[in-house]
Amino acid sequence: MNLSNIVIVLDHPDESRNIGAACRAMANNDISELRIVGNKENYDIEHIHVLAIHAGAIFDNAKFYDSITEATKDCAICAGTTRRRGKKRGKLLLPEEFAAMADSTTESNAKVAVIFGNERTGLTDEQLDECNLGVTIPSSDNFGSLNLSHAVQIMSYHLFRKALVQKKGEYRGYTPLTLERVDNTVKTITDNMQKIGFFKMPGRQDMENFWRSILSRANLSEGEAQYLEKTFSKMAGLAQKNQNQE
Repeated sequence: MNLSNIVIVLDHPDESRNIGAACRAMANNDISELRIVGNKENYDIEHIHVLAIHAGAIFDNAKFYDSITEATKDCAICAGTTRRRGKKRGKLLLPEEFAAMADSTTESNAKVAVIFGNERTGLTDEQLDECNLGVTIPSSDNFGSLNLSHAVQIMSYHLFRKALVQKKGEYRGYTPLTLERVDNTVKTITDNMQKIGFFKMPGRQDMENFWRSILSRANLSEGEAQYLEKTFSKMAGLAQKNQNQE
């Protein structure tokens, strides 16, 4: 995923503060190209910068257009976001499905545009006709309308996460330990418990089974396993030191 080829397009947004919050959402996810269908003079730049925090430059560098078609003419994909389904709206992708599609396109150095409609009306059927596919963000049947900046955040986040998959070691969580590695931690724990006289040898097997059951369900990381081992080793060392001083 080449995030520099992602374009966020806001179609006639009503509220200046929503534009600022959308800029902040974009910056959170390393997306910087903003295009707005509308007139710059209609917006309060001070309000935009207040909500954008340190992402005001995204608005300062934004380009303005008269239509979605004009704003996306250099893009290979123009995806309109909508929460409403209908015969005229075709098949709508989920955000993660769209991110997978955008991945290969942006890597080919083509631009991908994500279009967001006006806060009150969303994208009309006519505006969606200017897009070549649709994306929907699932939300509550009881209260389905998302704030503009929230919708931008969700879509940007899915694209950002897709990009992270290609970056080794960044935000990738951890790989749970194998059972063999868990057994090594269990042995360290029980060895040190035995050193301090916590149980007699016949009781060791039950204690090992207890720790193996707990730790295998805990999905430990390597760092957590090492921390446990160091803790029990230090406990045994301190116990031995205190015993020698008596």
